[in-house]
Amino acid sequence: MIKPGNKHKPNKKDKEDEVNVTNIKILLPIAILIICFISINTFLQAFPENNYDPGEYEAQAETIKNLGLSQEKAFEFLQILTSVGGRLTGSPQAEQAVRLMNKLMIELGFDRVWLEPVKVNHWIRGKLETGLIESQKLGQKKINICALGNSVGTPEEGIEAGVIEIKSWKELDSLQDRIKGKIVFYNVPMDRTIVDPFKAYGQAAQYRVKGASMAARYGAIASLTRSLTFRLDNYPHTGVMIYDEKLPKIPAASIATLDSNCLSHWLSVDPSLRIKLKLSCRQLDPVTSYNVIGELTGTEKPEEIILLGGHLDSWDLSPGANDDASGCVVALEALRLLKEAGLKPKRTVRAVLFMDEEFGGSGGKAYVVDNHRLKEKHLLAIEQDRGGGLPLGLLIGKEEKVLNKLQPIKKILQSLGVNWIENGGGGVDISPLISSGVIPGSLIPNPQRYFDYHHSALDNLEAVHPRELELQAIILAIVCYYLAQEGV
Repeated sequence: MIKPGNKHKPNKKDKEDEVNVTNIKILLPIAILIICFISINTFLQAFPENNYDPGEYEAQAETIKNLGLSQEKAFEFLQILTSVGGRLTGSPQAEQAVRLMNKLMIELGFDRVWLEPVKVNHWIRGKLETGLIESQKLGQKKINICALGNSVGTPEEGIEAGVIEIKSWKELDSLQDRIKGKIVFYNVPMDRTIVDPFKAYGQAAQYRVKGASMAARYGAIASLTRSLTFRLDNYPHTGVMIYDEKLPKIPAASIATLDSNCLSHWLSVDPSLRIKLKLSCRQLDPVTSYNVIGELTGTEKPEEIILLGGHLDSWDLSPGANDDASGCVVALEALRLLKEAGLKPKRTVRAVLFMDEEFGGSGGKAYVVDNHRLKEKHLLAIEQDRGGGLPLGLLIGKEEKVLNKLQPIKKILQSLGVNWIENGGGGVDISPLISSGVIPGSLIPNPQRYFDYHHSALDNLEAVHPRELELQAIILAIVCYYLAQEGV
């Protein structure tokens, strides 16, 4: 007990209490600051750069939508691009397309427009492509064929041989003793039970790409591959094939699906039937072409790039309206809509029309190493190469945080028909950018009819609906502008 007037001498416990109180006084403000920092950081992550204004973006999206749907300029641009016809790399039509799109970008008033050189493959089809079945039991029948890209031609007099039908690599190996001197016929349809046509295509395309060399390994003198489409018709579908440089190069062609079924039936009746083939395709020396580039330069961070692109080249059987004139004009229209709406992105929004996707992607490779890239930082690269159909969903990035960035405009996108937003995206042209760490993206249209037209004479202007094409441009304009403002 402490008596009044006596001075208290603090004991050890008192000193400990004083230390604890002092520590609490010091640590409490620090804890409050940490909590505040975490809260603010969480808020900023939810609303990138703390610039998000729901009302502002909704109003801007409404302006973009109304401009797009009332004008449908994407289809006008599609008419211009497809007017030159098929655009094989190295062809006069491809070079005409470069000039037309460069001129159009300038006329649209983009802030910067320029060309970047690309060394491209120069394969030509030639005028002669004929196929004829001859059977002692069933007679003669012409078959609808087309040479595959990169294929060598036949001798001028053509070739004639018996036919071996193959439905798998395993069957090819098992019949290797019968293949020498024959034409190998890969009758492998796209799997109709696979809901995603692109997956079915990827599964069957290996026979087109590698089939000639795999057959040449066993002494075949030519190969025929069933066209890659679900559709049953007499329009052959072309596409690239690749030779194994260690093996003989033999002619390779595609055969229409109805004629594939017919040939298979005739072989079941007469296994000894023969086919005559004549192809005049050949490979020329590579030439220089160009990627065509235009942009709306960012007002605050011009060195940071949001890229939107498609590929300017196409196959020669048609104007390639879906593959990939649509991807090119959607990129142009997206930028035009932003400019027409009076929007000035903080970061640069760039349209790139790549040359030479079909023969290996040299345009995308050249873009990455061009000197222009030295002072640039690409945040996002969106490639449109799935046709001009009705948009259904959006693929973007590889992480959940990228999806969270788009959460504030999800309702806007849903109102325009975007049913889902998931991780993914990519393409041949932007794969070099993705390899360097750039976030990929792709707007996904309805794929179910795409391979009806793909790489065939059917991929013309009438295969694209103006309103569906415009919706792609509207959605991409909104996405690109939002991310140019808020970051990725």
